[in-house]
Amino acid sequence: MASPGLAVRRKSHHGSARKRSRTVTLAQPSAAASPVESKRPSGAGAAEAPCSNDSEDDLFGDYDMESFYGKDSLLAQMDDAEHKYLQDENMDVTAAKDIPGNLQPGIHQKKQNNIITSETEEEHGFQMNEKDHVDICPESSESVFDELPSSQLLYFEKMDELSSGSRMYAGTDRRVECTSSSSDKVRSPSFLCPDAEHENRTTDFSSDSKCDLLKTESLKDHLKSAMTGNAKAQTLQVSKTKQLKEAVLIEEIFVASKTIESSSVDIGPFYGLPSKVKDLLRQFRGIETLYEWQHDCLTLESLQQRKNLIYSLPTSGGKTLVAEIIILQELLCRQKDVLMILPYVAIVQEKIKALSSFGIELGFLVEEYAGSKGRFPPIKRRIKKSLYIATIEKGHALVNSLIETERIGDLGLVVVDELHMLGEGSRGATLEITLAKILYTSKNTQIIGMSATLNNVGDLQKFLQAEYYTNNFRPYSSNLEKADPDHIIALVTEVIPKYSCLIFCPTKKNCENVASMVCKYLNKEFRVFREKEKQDLIKNLKSIGNGSICPVLKQTIPFGVAYHHSGLTNDERKSIEEAYSAGVLCLIACTVTLAAGVNLPARRVILRAPYVASDFLKKNQYKQMIGRAGRAGIDSAGESILIVQEKDKRLVQDLVHSPLENCYSNLLLELTKGMQSLLLSLVGLKIAVTYEEVNNFMRNTLLGVQQQLLSKDKSLSEIIKDGLESLIEKGLLKGRISEKDHNSKCTITVTPLGKATIKGSIDLAYCNLLYRELKKGLEGLVLESNLHVLYLATPYDLTSNCSPDWMIYLRQFSQLSAAEQKVADIVGVPESFITKKASGQAIRKKVDSAVVNRLYLSFVLYTLLKEMNVWSVSEKFNMSRGYVQNLLSSAASFASCVLHFCEELEEFWVYKALLAELAKQLTYCVKTELIPLMEVAGVLEARAKQLYNAGYRTLAHLANADPETLVKMIEHLPRRQAKQIISSAKMLLSEKAEALQEEVEELLKVPTDIPANY
Repeated sequence: MASPGLAVRRKSHHGSARKRSRTVTLAQPSAAASPVESKRPSGAGAAEAPCSNDSEDDLFGDYDMESFYGKDSLLAQMDDAEHKYLQDENMDVTAAKDIPGNLQPGIHQKKQNNIITSETEEEHGFQMNEKDHVDICPESSESVFDELPSSQLLYFEKMDELSSGSRMYAGTDRRVECTSSSSDKVRSPSFLCPDAEHENRTTDFSSDSKCDLLKTESLKDHLKSAMTGNAKAQTLQVSKTKQLKEAVLIEEIFVASKTIESSSVDIGPFYGLPSKVKDLLRQFRGIETLYEWQHDCLTLESLQQRKNLIYSLPTSGGKTLVAEIIILQELLCRQKDVLMILPYVAIVQEKIKALSSFGIELGFLVEEYAGSKGRFPPIKRRIKKSLYIATIEKGHALVNSLIETERIGDLGLVVVDELHMLGEGSRGATLEITLAKILYTSKNTQIIGMSATLNNVGDLQKFLQAEYYTNNFRPYSSNLEKADPDHIIALVTEVIPKYSCLIFCPTKKNCENVASMVCKYLNKEFRVFREKEKQDLIKNLKSIGNGSICPVLKQTIPFGVAYHHSGLTNDERKSIEEAYSAGVLCLIACTVTLAAGVNLPARRVILRAPYVASDFLKKNQYKQMIGRAGRAGIDSAGESILIVQEKDKRLVQDLVHSPLENCYSNLLLELTKGMQSLLLSLVGLKIAVTYEEVNNFMRNTLLGVQQQLLSKDKSLSEIIKDGLESLIEKGLLKGRISEKDHNSKCTITVTPLGKATIKGSIDLAYCNLLYRELKKGLEGLVLESNLHVLYLATPYDLTSNCSPDWMIYLRQFSQLSAAEQKVADIVGVPESFITKKASGQAIRKKVDSAVVNRLYLSFVLYTLLKEMNVWSVSEKFNMSRGYVQNLLSSAASFASCVLHFCEELEEFWVYKALLAELAKQLTYCVKTELIPLMEVAGVLEARAKQLYNAGYRTLAHLANADPETLVKMIEHLPRRQAKQIISSAKMLLSEKAEALQEEVEELLKVPTDIPANY
């Protein structure tokens, strides 16, 4: 009769200790049986082990066992050797009732081929004690392993890894429970060596256990047991093809990096990059070959020598692809971080989606710095390099944090799109400050600037110390002039619905009017074209608006026509853009903001009038608009048509034939966001701490290059002196600069308020006001609701464009609780003032209009956070949906800035937790369960609701989703976008995992300054 099986169970890993696992029962021979005979099949009459599971059939029961271990086989010979060495050993295993408390570890791992699997059963308390160490006979074990198939070797290797850190510990009064497992222990192959000592095992059993102790385990029993376990164990999913591809990729990156380091003329498989990059461009972008100018640009000697570069082409020439290839060279070959600065949040999010797929495949991180998103300073990654994609403002804050933490050298490359924005107001001033700091603090950081609209490039070259490349390449023909204002319908119907068309209009209202007018004159046949998909789009827009839809869109979409401007919500704009890209919509009437925004090309672009609002069109705006016609790599042809009234004819001719506008520094024009902000951060970040050092720095800015254009009344040195004295007067800097000693080396330092202003990126025009209001809030902060904190987080710069509706103001005020009404009184807007304004009475007491407007905007935000519905709030306050959403995103960004401001001032500690939570609420403004989904680039509220309802409720769900399943389950989701969402989720998950690993490594790091023991 066969003896009972001995059940052995593998130790669970951390985090899965409770997870059930099947065990394999090792059949034990009787004492009288020979080692060979005891392993042969016993036929139908063999008794089953009492503790075996019915599912655990003998996988080798019908196998020809003679061939497996016949008389002359290697196994038989080795078994004889084993039997000979075991004769002198005491094989009896005694059932011990008392086990010593401290047991030695089971088997020590000393060699790669010593596969260890004896581990502790945590749940059932099985204990083993192996007294003797096992010596491996290399020749014998290697010969046996040579005969094993690769799948067996992989299994052994995996088990070796899993058990490498395990230990066996003693316990008392433990019991063995006979369970079954398909993934049992694989015994050490050391028993294959004749010199190996057989191991004595002491096992603790309960007195009522039915499991008998067995006396010996032969070679074939071990192998049969191991093969059974291997056959039932889950096969390791190891793709040799994938391994080979990864090996090739690593090798190509290594070769490419060496090539770049040696400045060799050999540019590698694909411009110094692995050939996989070329495959990915084909897979994700459909790009087979580069244009000739792109090849010329990428092989410029200046690029090979890592010189700064400005390159200028028409809007649709394919500039971005060149920048992306240079970015990949930096990330993969030079192993440095990269910063990419883009003008708008929407473009940042679009680029995040586009490059996340490359990051997943090539092993780098893509991090978003826009709105309220971004970590300062960024996490210092252990292995992977990061591509930071940022707006102008967030890029500046990121550079500041890298300079402060002395990590600016980690930034190998900075790429700036739309470089001409240097000449555009406060954002241009911020961009100039950012680039000037990089140039001054990191000589090894390369700067690449690209733009379609540059004229005085010599000034920019001098400022950036850069080479210049230009080309007039356009992938199509363009008709720049055609005046036919009476035939707009004919112009449109020549291309739609087969091709796409954009009509740029001067105002938002004009967009809606043109879309409606066009539809009135289109044939009904246009309604039939992709009718079902248009109805799906209408349903989707209704879903976004919680049952509401704009009546204009409801009328125009059936014809394939829509409008696009800032009055729409982000979700609405996104749906219209996707439908246009998919060809469901063939005509969009839009404002100029679309020209500088997301990539929506057209076969024909029509400019309805040469105006933006009431201002005549600028050259760079005109070039941006017509650049949408026939984008490179997307359309094969394109044309632009400008409709002109007789009175504007001469101005339009000048516009078309005139050179581009010049790009001038805005540091002086934007005083608080320009010159003073730069001076403060120079001192605060210790880039320049004396007047002389500040002067040296300023000579290298674009303003310094163009100082001959300054007013003759004041020199650059005098302007710097005035700026520093103004900052000292505001309490942001400390020091003294007089007429006599302003050229001395007297050190200037930053005050706590100045440092907080830098950290929060607060406009210097408002920093003192913000400090006073936060200080006043400490005296009586109303915490019954978040209204008071919301007021403090409402952006100052939006108040000037706000015109309250006084009846709405009064109605909203009256709906507040008594404590909330007290907030209005605290900030300086008494109830009597609102009542008199609403009733039209005269106001004697003067009230600050900026505070009144700011409180009104706070009411809008307060209502929005309660209702979480842009449509209802916009109707309640008689505002456009786009304005409400812009207010929300601006408030989220400003709340984040105020949070960083308060973190630097100890007295405002109470605000930290409040503002952190508020910034999160304002960023997403949705129910809590949707926030993890909305963290993914490209997933807005409507899409997040769809995903959540379909069962995709976490970031991990999205990261591991199947694109085909996603497309089937989510309505109106194109396959391309599904893949982008999954890639973005994978990238975000990878970022979070890296951040946690970084924290763990930091916690476990051994301090270098531990006191020595004496």
